[in-house]
Amino acid sequence: MVRVEDSIAVARPIEDVFAYLTDPETLPEWQGSALEARLQGEGPMRAGSRVLETRKFLGRRLESTMEVVEYEPPRRFAIKVGSGPVPFTATNSLSEADGGTRIEAVIEGEPGGFFRLAEPLVVRALGREMRNNLATLKDVLEERGSDAASAGEA
Repeated sequence: MVRVEDSIAVARPIEDVFAYLTDPETLPEWQGSALEARLQGEGPMRAGSRVLETRKFLGRRLESTMEVVEYEPPRRFAIKVGSGPVPFTATNSLSEADGGTRIEAVIEGEPGGFFRLAEPLVVRALGREMRNNLATLKDVLEERGSDAASAGEA
């Protein structure tokens, strides 16, 4: 079993962070390996929704169908890969902190095939990617926040 966890503080309201974090269309903006993601079917995001995702990880193109297993705005969001080469669950817990939002992110999975053989490499790569993704998420949201504040002043 592989488990990677990290956290970050974002100087934005929890509702804004949750909305951005749970929008599949924004994944390629802040996740380095995400090539595209889209909500499957009609209706708003909710527990039971499915997301189709394509990403490149360790040089391999991976297509997955993920199911939203927890959707509790604006506090908790979890997805589980239902089909694809690497079964994993990603859980994000959000809390208000110092006028902004703290994100606690955890990825757990059981790599198979090539990824099982390369498990130590997978753990290091996942940890590095999670840190980079959270830092990018923070930068994007905080930059948007300052842009919105500047636009409001004009």
